[in-house]
Amino acid sequence: MVLTGFRPRRLLVVVAVLFGVLAAGVAPAAAHAALTGSDPAQGSVVAHAPEQVALTFSEGVAMGNDSLRVLDPQGKRVDRGKLRNLCSGSVVKYGAGLPPGLPNGTYTVAWQAISADSHPVSGAFTFSIGAPSKTAAAVPQQQVGGGLVGALYEIARYLAYAGFVLLVGGAAFVVACRPAAARVRSVQRLVVRGWALLTGATLAMLLLRTPYTGSGKLADVFDFGGLQQVVMSKPGAALLSRLLLLAAAALFVAVLFGAYARLHAPVGTDADGTDGTDGTGEAEDAEDAEDAEDAEDAEDTAKRRKDLTFGLAAGGTVLAAGLATTWAIAEHASTGLQPAVAVPVDVLHLLAVAAWLGGLAALLVSLYWGPPVERTAVRRFSRVAFGSVLVLVATGTYQSWRQVGSWHALTDTSYGQLLLVKVGLVAVMVAVAGLSRRWTGRLTAAAQGANRTDRTERTDRTDGTDGTDGTDGTEPTAAPAAAQDTSAPSGTEDAPAADTAGSGGPADPARVAQLARQQAALTTARKKRIRDADPVRRGLRRSVLTEAAVAVLLLAVTTALTTTEPARTAEAVKAASADRSPDANQPRVLNVPFDTGGADGKGTARLDLDPGRSGGGNELRLRIADPSGKARDVPQVEVSFTLGAKKLGPLPVALRHSGTGHWTASGVQLPVPGRWQLSLLVRTSDFDQVTETRNVTID
Repeated sequence: MVLTGFRPRRLLVVVAVLFGVLAAGVAPAAAHAALTGSDPAQGSVVAHAPEQVALTFSEGVAMGNDSLRVLDPQGKRVDRGKLRNLCSGSVVKYGAGLPPGLPNGTYTVAWQAISADSHPVSGAFTFSIGAPSKTAAAVPQQQVGGGLVGALYEIARYLAYAGFVLLVGGAAFVVACRPAAARVRSVQRLVVRGWALLTGATLAMLLLRTPYTGSGKLADVFDFGGLQQVVMSKPGAALLSRLLLLAAAALFVAVLFGAYARLHAPVGTDADGTDGTDGTGEAEDAEDAEDAEDAEDAEDTAKRRKDLTFGLAAGGTVLAAGLATTWAIAEHASTGLQPAVAVPVDVLHLLAVAAWLGGLAALLVSLYWGPPVERTAVRRFSRVAFGSVLVLVATGTYQSWRQVGSWHALTDTSYGQLLLVKVGLVAVMVAVAGLSRRWTGRLTAAAQGANRTDRTERTDRTDGTDGTDGTDGTEPTAAPAAAQDTSAPSGTEDAPAADTAGSGGPADPARVAQLARQQAALTTARKKRIRDADPVRRGLRRSVLTEAAVAVLLLAVTTALTTTEPARTAEAVKAASADRSPDANQPRVLNVPFDTGGADGKGTARLDLDPGRSGGGNELRLRIADPSGKARDVPQVEVSFTLGAKKLGPLPVALRHSGTGHWTASGVQLPVPGRWQLSLLVRTSDFDQVTETRNVTID
């Protein structure tokens, strides 16, 4: 389909608006660490007050003393206010202690944490002691990370990705594909704006981090105490490191568009850095240099170009990898399976995205708002883009396996569905890139035909005629009508001088400068008309514009993926929920007061039988406490189970002392379900002991 009368800027604005709609549907961010279990279980009714409330997560989280709160039916906080780290091996578990003797009723547990991949998660649930009751506990209705603060944070996250792509990809395009673009204003603006966008977005994320992970109030961006805590966290340290790297990147950009641009400037270019270059590339630059300098100076210039190019390439690669690492160490790659492999793979993935999409943006602005682009530059970028796609396929395949885990998760989870959309957009971009390569091939063929007439055009120039339009030889020569449009004959550069000389008076510098500016504008307009009339270059520009539009959507979906719970985690949570019924989630908890009759003979025994089901695999935890609730040791404690209806037992339990006042037993066997009698023997001295019995129902 042929597009007529379209505006590339307007099209990009429309695409950006579409992204805004997409991003609005994504926020707030979904949980990345998921709550996989709790003790007591959500909605459960326990016979006696538990010793603590414990939460189990699917991956590592960061929590503080106020991250877990237990509220009584009147809404008063009743936990001890100190978080307990119960993590063991790969199990991520935290708890909060409860005072003894809590009255019956429904209690509310509200929790909040920061995932290992920097995203905030929160939730609330209830459990009841004795029997359910009404509760007046108020819990936040808005999930942490949502609301206005969440939307602003997600916008800043997207802008940071966009700035990274423009900065790294645009600079790579200049160094690796088109050194002459270092003097092109549109490319300079693109890279500098990419740096400014990434810097501003990073600062915004750093300031928004406190309300994003905490209160959700926008005014808390000025909470410098919270900012200090953010900087000490892993995500905050990553953002601060990114700012330091951006300071070094500013120096890199200054050298790129300063010393590097001057070394690649053709002889006779104005010193003000304007687009005086005609984009003719290295071949004509070398020819002009040979006309103005001797062989020794030309060789020295070539050596300095080579050395500076190598230095910029090496330094730029280190800076780009460092910037990419600030994402990799603070998001999905830093947690879950194989983080030691996932982090460098994620860095390669981000660098490949930047080289492809950022280079594409630099090529786009060069084609629309700059001097004609050399065919060699287009071919170089085509090779860079192809290599980037290969890296993306390899790293993307690994990341997909790591985050998805199964085929059905691609369609059954939000993460998998977004991943399929991303793959589809990449396929579209590759298809359009193939079309761009075809246009590049036609451009090369057209250039070869144009070069056959180059000698004739150069001969015409020696006779004083204007046989070229000042490009690299790939554009068609000016038509007579085009020349007439300029309202000046060939060689009008000398027209101002002739005017003033013919008047017989001294030359007016202001008039001469005005005429020179008018002539330059006419010449530029003529060249642009000739350039835009070339159907091959017009087709290339449109295909590149289409690629860029798809790239904007691709970046939006990528940002959405970073705020969506990985499919592997979602499937694990779903499977854990399916494997447990509400009753099965409840450990059997018994609080047994005892009095052996002697000195210090009083106390309470708490027994937790988890999960409290028939068969093997039960774990028994026993705690002995004095009347004040402090754990204490006793000389002897024994536990056994008897099922009189089946004439089973007593079945003794082999207890192992695990700490002051604590005993545990694993693999407790209760062969059949039923109403079992638990017998607890406690001896506090050589002569004082007591046996207490309780009934416990086993499913």
